[in-house]
Amino acid sequence: MRILIANDDGYLAPGLQALVKACEGLGQIEVIAPEQNASGTSNSLTLGRPLSVFTAGNGFRYVNGTPSDCVHVALTGLLGYRPDLVLSGINNGANMGDDTLYSGTVAAATEGYLFGIPSIAFSQVEKAWGHLDAAAAVARQLVESVIAGGLGQPFLLNVNIPNRADATSLPWRVTRLGRRHASEPVIRQQSPRGETIYWIGPAGDAREAGEGTDFHATAGGEVSITPLQVDLTHHAALGAWAQRLEGHA
Repeated sequence: MRILIANDDGYLAPGLQALVKACEGLGQIEVIAPEQNASGTSNSLTLGRPLSVFTAGNGFRYVNGTPSDCVHVALTGLLGYRPDLVLSGINNGANMGDDTLYSGTVAAATEGYLFGIPSIAFSQVEKAWGHLDAAAAVARQLVESVIAGGLGQPFLLNVNIPNRADATSLPWRVTRLGRRHASEPVIRQQSPRGETIYWIGPAGDAREAGEGTDFHATAGGEVSITPLQVDLTHHAALGAWAQRLEGHA
């Protein structure tokens, strides 16, 4: 078993170190992560400048780019082989609902999935790394479970783990993505030079958090596991748009 591990919080993040430690003994592990915190970078690739790869004292390799860069570079030449599994995380905070569109953690796993490799993104529901060891133990259990079930067809799983000391005893729930309200307004400030600057506002509260969603599961003390796909086509709307637009010269 050959496992590639990345994240979006950077190669020094406690969540990355905890995930790597938890996966020890499962096979050959390679770590290729961003040099800096790259939260919110989604699936972006760096195309306007070259990327550099460095090796940290602990053997982790890091890239001066995005989470997707890390996995893309690894799979297209850096590793020299095809991993059996791509893992990303453990993220400092939830990636549920609409968050998955922006998440660098999910993006790193998605990049592996786009290359046809089974991939899993792990996040803790709350920030600050509370009970991180327990979350890492859950990640180990889940990885062992998917390996035991076979890694034939590629899949993409988004896992959110409550910050609880008893996380390993919490039930697992397969969920769908919830939805959030629109983000809070930008925060306007003045720079030391008197220029107006803007900070992206906090994410909106959950607005679709009913039974079956990731929000509902984690709020009820369950580990949320959401199978994701990349196809963004609105299949139900194809016919209506064809009638409306096709044949236009």
